Amino acid sequence: MGKWLIIGAALAALASCTPAANTVDVPARLSSKEAKYLFGAAELPSKQRPEPFGSYAKGCVAGAVELPETGPTWQAMRLSRNRNWGHPEMIDFLKTLSAKAAAQPGWDGLYIGDISQPRGGPMLSGHASHQMGLDADIWMLPPNDLTLSREARENISSISMRRANGAYTNDKWTRQHHEIIKAAASDPRVARIFVFPGAKVQMCADETGDRDWLRKVRPWWGHHYHFHVRMKCPDGAAGCVNQPPPPAGDGCKGAEKWVQDILNPPKRDPNAPKPKPKPPLTLARLPNQCAGVLMSE
Repeated sequence: MGKWLIIGAALAALASCTPAANTVDVPARLSSKEAKYLFGAAELPSKQRPEPFGSYAKGCVAGAVELPETGPTWQAMRLSRNRNWGHPEMIDFLKTLSAKAAAQPGWDGLYIGDISQPRGGPMLSGHASHQMGLDADIWMLPPNDLTLSREARENISSISMRRANGAYTNDKWTRQHHEIIKAAASDPRVARIFVFPGAKVQMCADETGDRDWLRKVRPWWGHHYHFHVRMKCPDGAAGCVNQPPPPAGDGCKGAEKWVQDILNPPKRDPNAPKPKPKPPLTLARLPNQCAGVLMSE
């Protein structure tokens, strides 16, 4: 309880600062605090024009919008985390994609995992990204009940799609998963989709039509219980930094290399120096506008 009282006092002190052009002068004692505690304590979004600031793993979001807990073709999961907030473009995308998913046999829509906190920023646990309201996790579990209680949403789990540590898909992978990820990647607002390597290789093997969308689907560790959608910075968002575009081509040979490295791990030098731990992400290391997002009503 003492820690949260300190955080509450820090937020109150921050709110006493005077904003100027979306930035504030932050006292050193606040700017040196770990940002995850400050953003993790914010329960509601700022009353500002929606705008992302910074980058996916070092940023925040003003004027975030809540994905309603339940909709006609979706349910937000793990509501106790309070991470069903995002930029309006992301919320619109999720509603649109869930309707497309509901048209797939055996799917009533989508179960939506973490998006962002009410004001974005670093999270108390879990993700390094998801900081600008432009990332979202979508469960691999096909929804057949969109009336789950809050308690049920805390206890139900998604299902894994991988075998052989992610080198291949398992028998739970379906063409419907392929089509839903294809629909997501085909949206021009989407920058990348992260999924385990075996799924990318499987989609490369199965796709017989247009393959341009495969470029956005990138293999990454984990991501076998969910796939991760990353949106581009919205038009006119001057304070938002896009990730560089994916390499040219469909990326299928690169995914095959991931699989081969899983099946035959490359030898590692036992004497290689261990990577240095990253320093804590303090408020001072975030874009200047993020202090203004925190202090806004």
